[in-house]
Amino acid sequence: MSTPIPPYSPVSSYDDQLPFNWTTPAPAPKPRNRAVMIVAALGVTALVAGAAGGAVGYVAASSTLPTASASTFDTTSPSVPADGSISAVAAAVQPAVVQLNVAGADGQGTGSGFIISSDGYLITNNHVAGGASENGIDVLFADGTQVKGQLVGANAGYDLAVVKVDKSNLPTVPIGSSAGLLVGDSVIALGSPLGLQGTVTSGIVSALNRPVTAGGDSGDSSSFINAIQTDAAINPGNSGGPLVNGKGAVIGVNSAIASMGAGQAAGSIGLGFAIPIDTAKRIADEIINTGSAKTPVIGVQLDTSFTGPGAKVSTVTAGGASEAAGLQEGDVITKVNSTTIADGTQLIVTIRSFAPGDRVQVTLTREGETITLPVVLTATQS
Repeated sequence: MSTPIPPYSPVSSYDDQLPFNWTTPAPAPKPRNRAVMIVAALGVTALVAGAAGGAVGYVAASSTLPTASASTFDTTSPSVPADGSISAVAAAVQPAVVQLNVAGADGQGTGSGFIISSDGYLITNNHVAGGASENGIDVLFADGTQVKGQLVGANAGYDLAVVKVDKSNLPTVPIGSSAGLLVGDSVIALGSPLGLQGTVTSGIVSALNRPVTAGGDSGDSSSFINAIQTDAAINPGNSGGPLVNGKGAVIGVNSAIASMGAGQAAGSIGLGFAIPIDTAKRIADEIINTGSAKTPVIGVQLDTSFTGPGAKVSTVTAGGASEAAGLQEGDVITKVNSTTIADGTQLIVTIRSFAPGDRVQVTLTREGETITLPVVLTATQS
């Protein structure tokens, strides 16, 4: 049985976002390992596995950045290890994994990232790099060299950010797909937990499509992740690093860990969460090309007092996707395509696993009748 969602403050003006007002536990003893509270659908308290504070919304691309192609992900990545051993995977992937030392208004922090193009674009988390001050990102490479990084843009809703360094001929990671993952698949996490660069841990995919919500320290930004759950050890500082499969291809971006409750020390208890790479790739491509990324919305406000099952519509946004499809106030959304909707959080993360313009089948109950309506998702800029 799921634990009820923690208390919230019923104030929100954002489509498809539950109006939580998160409290934040005391910071970790070292300022470089600042933690941010999240709550998973399991009802456990969780802490973002990173350090520096993230900004709300996005940061526009600098005019000094080079123009990117439609997709900047490098297609000339080295071949994946032949034997599939953990040591072979680590040796192949480590050169493209970086440590980020970030300074911002909230202090200093350490996180991880990975290189996706030989000309210097890399992916990390918004909560790692999104709040960086000007010239506040130092990128430390596996070979010991360090250069300044520039924030290209970030999307707080997905907890993703893109950083650019002025270097060329860089090693890149092979990009896999999260679509075909199965529970039990072997995975390997790489990054800089607690600032310990070059750390490798391994485990399995322990669950898929795990709804996880994350909020910033100030309580004014939230990330909604349809997460890959893993038992590979992930700790503060791993945030933004790659989760790779047994062949060395990236299938997720490490973002969060669960702890036993508020006030507990942040550390791995075998419940880590990663953003699926299929979602991360879309967001990163948009940020690189435009400086921001669009977030799909269904165009409703949710009744947060509704205990489920399902997500109850309190308001249908005028001119939005749901109004066009025929949804009404009081409808209870129970399924999106083949995904059963347990509550409002699951509805949000499910919608955000799609892209603006995608057509989904929404099943709902209305006065005892079951209805299925096609909805074409619209977008907000984040």
